[in-house]
Amino acid sequence: MHVVIKPAESLIRSRPAPVLPALALLANASIWGLAWLPFKALESHGLHPLWTTTAVFTGALLVLALARPSSLRDFAHHPQLLFLAVAAGLTNVGFTWAITIGDVVRVTLLFYLMPVWSIGLAWLLLRERPTRAAFVRLVLALAGVLLVLRRPESALPLPQGLADYLGLFGGFCFALNNVLVRRLRHTPETGRAAAMFVGGFCMAGAFALVVAPASVWPLQVAWAPWVAGLSIAFLASNLALQYGAARLPANATALIMLSEILIATMSSSLLGAAHPTPSVWVGGTLIVLAALLAVRRDG
Repeated sequence: MHVVIKPAESLIRSRPAPVLPALALLANASIWGLAWLPFKALESHGLHPLWTTTAVFTGALLVLALARPSSLRDFAHHPQLLFLAVAAGLTNVGFTWAITIGDVVRVTLLFYLMPVWSIGLAWLLLRERPTRAAFVRLVLALAGVLLVLRRPESALPLPQGLADYLGLFGGFCFALNNVLVRRLRHTPETGRAAAMFVGGFCMAGAFALVVAPASVWPLQVAWAPWVAGLSIAFLASNLALQYGAARLPANATALIMLSEILIATMSSSLLGAAHPTPSVWVGGTLIVLAALLAVRRDG
């Protein structure tokens, strides 16, 4: 979902004040935390979120290819980046589809179980054995998700509907994406960036053709401003992430990015796109606490 391309050291002429990179990261988190607004608006105009995602990543891929032509060559020369492309593409499919059709707070919290999935994936793919602290984070996050999934009408705290499953699936793919980035760190950064954009375009497009093959026709003029604005916003968010992540410690970056949860929660609650119950608030607190502990570990 979030792509980082660190600029060459020669381009960083002076070290900026920390407030500027922090504001850039906050802008990135704000764009993703408010992404549900245009996606839901476009769906109300008849455009399926999978087609919206396809259009957005088509534009992003074109810009990347024009700005850095070598990125596609780097991607083609490293076949193992196909795994990263699939993971990144499925991340975006799960997240954008879920926030469009579901309760934004529930979906965002389920998506941010990423630190939980990372424990098992890092053990499996990176041979990083989990520590006691990792198991503490796991227990906290699992307790949180049980509370988030709890519904009065259901005896068991299980996912309720497609949006819940997509949120969990997207979060798992996001964790896999991050683990693969670490495993494939020997590949060119531009190639990894291209893999993520190619994956977003191909996976969303493939799912759209299967799930909603007819919803994109006929094209409507009302879609154009929303799609163009969303493409520009996502490109701007990526540039902001590149700027901020290249100038702040990794733990500070991760901490600021968690503000996406707060922004999505507040905006969707105020505008009626979410109706969190007390158990969701408590469960969300536990999930965020687990994520904060992971940030502290990484710092």
